[in-house]
Amino acid sequence: MIPLQERLVPTGFSLFNLAFRPFFLAAGLAGMLLIGYWLFIYAAPSPTTYYDTGLIWHGHEMLFGFSIAVIAGFLLTAVRNWTSIQTLHGFWLAALTLVWLAGRIAPLLPIPGVAVAAIDLLFIPLLGMALAWPLIRARNYRNLGFLVLLGGFMLANLLVHLQLLGLTRSTALDGLHGALFLVVVMMLLMGGRVIPFFTERGLGAFTARRWPWLERLTIPLALLWALSWTLQWDRIALPVTALSVGLHLVRQGGWFSPRILRVPLLWILHLGYLFITFGFALQCLAALGWLAPSLALHAFAAGAIGSLTLGMMARVSLGHTGRPLETVPSVRLAFILMLLAGLARVLLPLTPLPYTVAIYVAGGLWILAWLLFVLHYSRILIRPRIDGLYG
Repeated sequence: MIPLQERLVPTGFSLFNLAFRPFFLAAGLAGMLLIGYWLFIYAAPSPTTYYDTGLIWHGHEMLFGFSIAVIAGFLLTAVRNWTSIQTLHGFWLAALTLVWLAGRIAPLLPIPGVAVAAIDLLFIPLLGMALAWPLIRARNYRNLGFLVLLGGFMLANLLVHLQLLGLTRSTALDGLHGALFLVVVMMLLMGGRVIPFFTERGLGAFTARRWPWLERLTIPLALLWALSWTLQWDRIALPVTALSVGLHLVRQGGWFSPRILRVPLLWILHLGYLFITFGFALQCLAALGWLAPSLALHAFAAGAIGSLTLGMMARVSLGHTGRPLETVPSVRLAFILMLLAGLARVLLPLTPLPYTVAIYVAGGLWILAWLLFVLHYSRILIRPRIDGLYG
């Protein structure tokens, strides 16, 4: 354990001791409820609300509701480790969690659209400030790049709200696509740090292979990829994406060992990362007119985001509560269901089956996976560490 500058004593109710606790629990619940409601309104469109269409609501909430909760929990917890400075806890962590929750509830209330937008847009700047303070205080400038990515994420959210408020005509989809691509960039950045590290720790006598030139190229290329697709630079997008397929196959190959297949907390992360490369390949096929672009988007969203967030949350929640890094059968089943959800959402539309089958099969598997996570991990996230430390 890294010695912190502030020592605290845990209590029986520890939900707000460290950010991964409330935000991982919130993400698990959101994963069930948001997709559940999406399946409901997909079958029977609901009356018009703040969000013009169910599609915009679905995309917005899965990115700026579900995904940002995972990002907040992970980054605030990681910054505590990187800086040895206590990040938000107690009252202030509970307050930040309530701001996130308010953004999910506000569109359902009879309040002006401007108020809905202001409430939803508030969370990311507050998260950025909560991250910036310990990073700057510890002079950990290397990780300030995450604040830049969060700034891009906030801009993407603003583009969605500007259209919903009638101030622009067609910026919502650009904002949603840009946000999705930024989440992929974050997964590539954090995946490159933690997946080989977790693999080495989980396997023991194994050293992941890394190529310095490849690591230096990964994030600049990923940012160029995100910009080229968001801004529709067609001449750049295809070659950059094709290069990304090969680069990430080589990158992940350096982390691989057959022994990974014996460790669920590892194979879920490796397969989740592989979904990103799969998404790049599907984007190339879509750019050539051979597939629908939505298949690639859902390889990133239902496949990579679903599997990587579930695997990361499962592993981090055990490690940061002092528990053994072991999975119970229900969690292993959740991993399998999540992988099947991603595959179903991408592959079933290619079959002669009605398109709605892909929506409901993938959505049902996704909901079951998060239900199993919440049932097992809610107690872990609420109760104190088993070693008596605060966190």
